[in-house]
Amino acid sequence: MAGLDKVTILVLEDNSHMALILREIMRGFGLRDIREARDVATAFEIIKDNHVDIALVDQNLGDLDGNEFVQLIRTADDSPNPYIQIIMVTAHGDRKTVMEAIRSGANEFMVKPVTPLDLYEKLTACIERPRQFVRTGSYFGPDRRRRRDPVYKGPWRRKDDPEDGYAPDEDELAKSGRPNVIEG
Repeated sequence: MAGLDKVTILVLEDNSHMALILREIMRGFGLRDIREARDVATAFEIIKDNHVDIALVDQNLGDLDGNEFVQLIRTADDSPNPYIQIIMVTAHGDRKTVMEAIRSGANEFMVKPVTPLDLYEKLTACIERPRQFVRTGSYFGPDRRRRRDPVYKGPWRRKDDPEDGYAPDEDELAKSGRPNVIEG
Protein backbone atom coordinates (compact mmCIF):
# COMPACT_ATOMS: atom_id res chain seq x y z
CA MET A 1 0.00 0.00 0.00
CA ALA A 2 1.58 3.22 -1.12
CA GLY A 3 1.43 6.29 1.03
CA LEU A 4 0.96 4.60 4.39
CA ASP A 5 3.16 7.20 6.01
CA LYS A 6 0.46 9.78 5.20
CA VAL A 7 -2.51 7.84 6.65
CA THR A 8 -3.80 8.66 10.12
CA ILE A 9 -5.65 5.91 11.96
CA LEU A 10 -7.81 6.12 15.07
CA VAL A 11 -8.35 2.96 17.11
CA LEU A 12 -11.46 3.23 19.29
CA GLU A 13 -11.13 0.16 21.46
CA ASP A 14 -11.86 -0.10 25.18
CA ASN A 15 -9.69 -3.22 25.58
CA SER A 16 -6.07 -2.11 25.83
CA HIS A 17 -4.74 -5.52 24.77
CA MET A 18 -6.80 -5.53 21.57
CA ALA A 19 -5.77 -1.93 20.86
CA LEU A 20 -2.12 -2.98 21.22
CA ILE A 21 -2.61 -5.91 18.81
CA LEU A 22 -4.24 -3.66 16.20
CA ARG A 23 -1.56 -0.99 16.61
CA GLU A 24 1.32 -3.46 16.26
CA ILE A 25 -0.19 -5.11 13.18
CA MET A 26 -0.61 -1.70 11.53
CA ARG A 27 2.93 -0.66 12.46
CA GLY A 28 4.05 -3.80 10.63
CA PHE A 29 2.34 -2.39 7.52
CA GLY A 30 4.29 0.85 7.86
CA LEU A 31 1.55 2.95 9.47
CA ARG A 32 3.01 5.40 11.96
CA ASP A 33 0.29 7.91 12.81
CA ILE A 34 -2.00 5.81 15.00
CA ARG A 35 -4.16 7.49 17.64
CA GLU A 36 -6.03 5.61 20.35
CA ALA A 37 -9.17 6.21 22.36
CA ARG A 38 -10.85 4.05 24.97
CA ASP A 39 -14.23 5.82 24.84
CA VAL A 40 -16.50 7.61 22.41
CA ALA A 41 -16.03 11.10 23.85
CA THR A 42 -12.23 10.90 23.51
CA ALA A 43 -12.51 9.49 19.98
CA PHE A 44 -14.87 12.30 18.95
CA GLU A 45 -12.39 14.88 20.28
CA ILE A 46 -9.46 13.23 18.48
CA ILE A 47 -11.38 13.35 15.18
CA LYS A 48 -12.40 16.95 15.90
CA ASP A 49 -8.84 18.10 16.67
CA ASN A 50 -6.94 16.04 14.05
CA HIS A 51 -7.27 14.87 10.49
CA VAL A 52 -8.11 11.15 10.75
CA ASP A 53 -8.40 9.05 7.59
CA ILE A 54 -9.66 5.75 9.02
CA ALA A 55 -11.21 4.75 12.34
CA LEU A 56 -11.20 1.18 13.62
CA VAL A 57 -14.17 1.06 15.97
CA ASP A 58 -14.97 -1.69 18.45
CA GLN A 59 -18.66 -2.43 18.36
CA ASN A 60 -19.04 -3.16 22.07
CA LEU A 61 -17.84 -0.07 23.93
CA GLY A 62 -20.05 0.18 26.99
CA ASP A 63 -22.33 3.21 27.43
CA LEU A 64 -22.38 4.13 23.75
CA ASP A 65 -21.72 1.25 21.37
CA GLY A 66 -19.75 1.37 18.13
CA ASN A 67 -22.88 1.61 15.98
CA GLU A 68 -24.08 4.65 17.90
CA PHE A 69 -20.63 6.21 17.51
CA VAL A 70 -20.73 5.64 13.75
CA GLN A 71 -24.20 7.21 13.52
CA LEU A 72 -22.98 10.16 15.59
CA ILE A 73 -20.00 10.70 13.29
CA ARG A 74 -22.16 10.34 10.18
CA THR A 75 -25.13 12.50 11.18
CA ALA A 76 -24.43 14.81 14.13
CA ASP A 77 -24.62 18.52 13.35
CA ASP A 78 -21.24 19.02 15.01
CA SER A 79 -19.61 15.97 13.41
CA PRO A 80 -15.98 16.78 12.63
CA ASN A 81 -15.79 14.39 9.64
CA PRO A 82 -18.93 12.53 8.47
CA TYR A 83 -16.96 11.06 5.55
CA ILE A 84 -14.28 9.30 7.60
CA GLN A 85 -13.67 5.69 6.62
CA ILE A 86 -14.85 3.43 9.47
CA ILE A 87 -14.01 -0.22 9.99
CA MET A 88 -16.23 -1.88 12.60
CA VAL A 89 -14.39 -4.51 14.64
CA THR A 90 -16.33 -6.98 16.77
CA ALA A 91 -16.24 -10.43 18.30
CA HIS A 92 -19.70 -11.17 16.90
CA GLY A 93 -20.02 -12.10 13.24
CA ASP A 94 -23.69 -13.06 13.16
CA ARG A 95 -25.92 -11.58 10.46
CA LYS A 96 -27.78 -9.27 12.88
CA THR A 97 -24.53 -7.71 14.12
CA VAL A 98 -23.16 -7.26 10.61
CA MET A 99 -26.41 -5.66 9.40
CA GLU A 100 -26.48 -3.26 12.36
CA ALA A 101 -22.95 -2.09 11.53
CA ILE A 102 -23.82 -1.65 7.86
CA ARG A 103 -27.01 0.26 8.70
CA SER A 104 -25.12 2.55 11.06
CA GLY A 105 -22.78 3.59 8.25
CA ALA A 106 -19.62 1.53 8.72
CA ASN A 107 -17.51 1.19 5.58
CA GLU A 108 -16.10 -2.22 6.43
CA PHE A 109 -16.63 -4.96 9.03
CA MET A 110 -14.13 -7.29 10.73
CA VAL A 111 -14.62 -10.15 13.17
CA LYS A 112 -12.16 -10.80 15.99
CA PRO A 113 -9.72 -12.41 16.18
CA VAL A 114 -8.31 -10.04 13.60
CA THR A 115 -5.67 -11.42 11.27
CA PRO A 116 -3.03 -9.20 9.65
CA LEU A 117 -4.28 -10.21 6.17
CA ASP A 118 -7.90 -9.28 6.98
CA LEU A 119 -6.87 -5.93 8.45
CA TYR A 120 -4.60 -5.21 5.48
CA GLU A 121 -7.43 -5.97 3.04
CA LYS A 122 -9.89 -3.72 4.89
CA LEU A 123 -7.40 -0.85 5.13
CA THR A 124 -6.56 -1.25 1.45
CA ALA A 125 -10.25 -1.14 0.53
CA CYS A 126 -10.73 2.08 2.51
CA ILE A 127 -7.65 3.76 1.04
CA GLU A 128 -7.63 2.55 -2.56
CA ARG A 129 -11.32 1.83 -3.21
CA PRO A 130 -13.43 4.11 -1.00
CA ARG A 131 -17.13 3.72 -1.64
CA GLN A 132 -19.32 6.59 -2.71
CA PHE A 133 -21.55 8.07 0.01
CA VAL A 134 -25.34 7.98 -0.13
CA ARG A 135 -27.86 10.28 1.54
CA THR A 136 -31.50 9.27 1.93
CA GLY A 137 -34.16 10.29 4.42
CA SER A 138 -33.05 7.62 6.88
CA TYR A 139 -29.39 6.91 6.03
CA PHE A 140 -26.13 8.70 5.40
CA GLY A 141 -22.98 6.71 4.81
CA PRO A 142 -21.08 4.63 2.32
CA ASP A 143 -22.99 2.96 -0.48
CA ARG A 144 -24.10 -0.37 0.96
CA ARG A 145 -24.19 -1.95 -2.48
CA ARG A 146 -20.92 -3.67 -3.26
CA ARG A 147 -21.63 -3.93 -6.96
CA ARG A 148 -23.94 -2.54 -9.59
CA ASP A 149 -26.50 -4.96 -10.96
CA PRO A 150 -27.37 -3.79 -14.47
CA VAL A 151 -30.48 -5.98 -14.67
CA TYR A 152 -32.03 -5.02 -11.31
CA LYS A 153 -35.31 -3.15 -11.87
CA GLY A 154 -36.83 -3.54 -8.39
CA PRO A 155 -38.24 -1.00 -5.96
CA TRP A 156 -34.91 -0.29 -4.22
CA ARG A 157 -33.25 1.23 -7.28
CA ARG A 158 -31.89 4.68 -6.67
CA LYS A 159 -33.84 7.47 -8.27
CA ASP A 160 -30.83 8.41 -10.43
CA ASP A 161 -30.33 4.83 -11.64
CA PRO A 162 -31.46 4.83 -15.27
CA GLU A 163 -34.28 2.56 -16.39
CA ASP A 164 -32.04 0.62 -18.75
CA GLY A 165 -29.82 -0.43 -15.84
CA TYR A 166 -26.81 1.54 -17.05
CA ALA A 167 -24.96 3.40 -14.33
CA PRO A 168 -21.76 5.39 -14.74
CA ASP A 169 -18.62 3.98 -13.16
CA GLU A 170 -16.37 5.98 -10.80
CA ASP A 171 -14.21 7.34 -13.65
CA GLU A 172 -17.26 8.68 -15.47
CA LEU A 173 -18.55 10.28 -12.26
CA ALA A 174 -15.16 11.92 -11.65
CA LYS A 175 -15.09 13.32 -15.19
CA SER A 176 -18.62 14.64 -14.84
CA GLY A 177 -17.77 16.68 -11.76
CA ARG A 178 -20.63 15.12 -9.77
CA PRO A 179 -20.09 15.04 -6.02
CA ASN A 180 -19.17 11.81 -4.31
CA VAL A 181 -22.57 11.73 -2.59
CA ILE A 182 -25.63 10.19 -4.18
CA GLU A 183 -28.91 11.73 -3.10
CA GLY A 184 -31.72 9.26 -3.21
